[in-house]
Formats: sequence, C-alpha cells, structure tokens
Amino acid sequence: MNRLYRSASLLVFSTIFFFVIGFPPGSVAQDSHTGKLIEGAKKEASLIWYTSTSIEDIKRLFDAFTKKYPFIKTEFFNAGSARVFNRILNEARAGKVFFDLVAVRGVETHQLVKEGFLQPYFSPESSAYPQGFKDAKGYWVDYFDAYNVIGYNTKLVPKERAPKNWDDLLDPRWKGKIAMDEEMYSWYAAMVVAWGREKAQSFMKGLAKQDIQLRSGQTLIAQLMAAGEFHVGMALAHRIEKMKEQGAPVEWVTTLDPITVSLHPIGVAAKAPHSNAAKLFIDFVLSKEGQQVVLAIGRTPSRPGIDTKMQSKNLKLFPIAPELGENYNQYQKEFRELFR
Repeated sequence: MNRLYRSASLLVFSTIFFFVIGFPPGSVAQDSHTGKLIEGAKKEASLIWYTSTSIEDIKRLFDAFTKKYPFIKTEFFNAGSARVFNRILNEARAGKVFFDLVAVRGVETHQLVKEGFLQPYFSPESSAYPQGFKDAKGYWVDYFDAYNVIGYNTKLVPKERAPKNWDDLLDPRWKGKIAMDEEMYSWYAAMVVAWGREKAQSFMKGLAKQDIQLRSGQTLIAQLMAAGEFHVGMALAHRIEKMKEQGAPVEWVTTLDPITVSLHPIGVAAKAPHSNAAKLFIDFVLSKEGQQVVLAIGRTPSRPGIDTKMQSKNLKLFPIAPELGENYNQYQKEFRELFR
C-alpha cells in the first residue's frame, strides 16, 4: 500500500511540476504533449490571431509556422492594441468568440486577463524565459521586446560627450535638444516603480525643465534625430541598430540603469475555437526556432541566448509589468501634467 501511495504521489508531483515548470526540451513528455496538440490541430485546421504586431511581421511568423504545420490555415486581425481589445470586448458582448490567440500591449493584456478573456497555458518552452517576462499564472509569455533607450546623433554628439545615464539628460547643455514621444506613459510608470516615486519625480521634474521636444512616435523621433533635427532622442534600441546597419549617424546608450523593456505578451483565448492550434503556435514562437524568426525580422527576441549581440552588452533590463495597467490612467495624467 505504501509503495502504491508513493508511486501515485510521485506521478501527481511530476505532472504538476512539468505543467508549471515546463517539460525538459526533447523529453518524452514534451514529445507526447506536442503530438497531442498536432492531433487536435489537424482536426481544427485553422488559427485566428488578433494582434497589434505589424502585418509584415505576422506574415513572416505565420509563413515559418505553416511551413512546419501546413495543415493549419492561418488568419489574423491587425490593429492598435486598444482597438484589438475593444473588438474582443464587443464580440464578447454579442456572445461571440472568433480569436484563438491575442498579442497586444501589456496594458491591454492585463485587462484581458482581468476580464477573463485569456486562459492559462504553460508552454513547454516557457521555462526558458526569466521572471518578469512571463506570467506566473500562465496567462501570457513575452515573445519579443522593445528596449526604451537614449539615442543620439553621432555627428552632433561625440561618443565621449554622449549621456551615460538618465541623470546626464539634466545637464543644461541638452536643453531644447532632447526629443521624446508624447505618449511615453509606460516608460514613465516603469521608472516610478524601478526608482521609487520620490527619486523618479525629482528626475522627471528636472527633465521637464529641459524644454523636451515632444513628437508622435519613436520611429519618427529616430528619423528626425538621424537627420540632425535633435541631438538626443528617446528611442528603441532595435530601431537604432537597424538604422546603424543602413548607415545612419546614430548610436544608443547601453549603460542606462534601468533600461525599461516594453513587453509583447502573447496568450490563448479562454474560449479559443482552435485551442490546440493556438497552443501549437505559442510553443513554436517561444521555441529557439521561432525566436530565430523573431530575430530575423528585426525584433529583439525575449528568449535568452538568441540575440547574442544584444545580450553581450550586459544591459540592466527592467520589464514593464502588464499589471502597471491597473493605474495607467493615473500615470498618463501625471506624465501629461509634467511634460505638457
């Protein structure tokens, strides 16, 4: 009896362990898991993704996925995160669920979890992702990142005179020469959490006195900075890297503490019509193979060990938790009062 009890206990523990932690790569358990998903996905034969990801990126990810699983027909709805959330909300009010997968900003992801639109799914691949880049309850995993950094024009700012940390932006010589997106609410919120309200408020008030040039969109800011309209700009690291490859006179500061990370969470619909196909896609996009595709399309993979060039810089990363969306309106209000 004791032997049977111990065996049963071990089986239950093992099941729970692998469900929460993830199956070891290439294990019999993972192969069995994938096999069951493939069997179910063949019957479903379809997958619908609601996302704020660009159309070009969606197509390249889907192309790689359907090459591996050609029996799945893929469709998507692409729009801004707020619009995607509202579409899901309106469909639910009409008693309908069309989407299987969703990938939007952290703020909207948090709302989707709160409203019960997502189901927990612990992908076998999720164990490779560090804390802060996945939900402890399994509702989402971050599949690519955007690093919020300080960029500068190398023709206007020699490397030795470039800012080395956030406080360097408060130097009087940068007054009127710094550009920032007019909706950097998540960055502001993350800095408050990372530094504490007192330190963050002191910095933000000092920054606001620098006659910050507000513009709409970090892509535009990077382009204008490269053209020489601004000396310094709040930019996304991967975009600056791409512009450097194209010969633009730009660089970014790697010594910032912290570098706030805008996450791109992906999760499975609570009532997904094609749940097996959805889980199969998540397994794929989180795998080493899928993350290599993410890297190839010019994004920053969130899985460690993929973007070795970026990871070799030993960046002090601070993921922007979707839960910050709980007080998003307050952070918005504070940012606008400071910088407008």
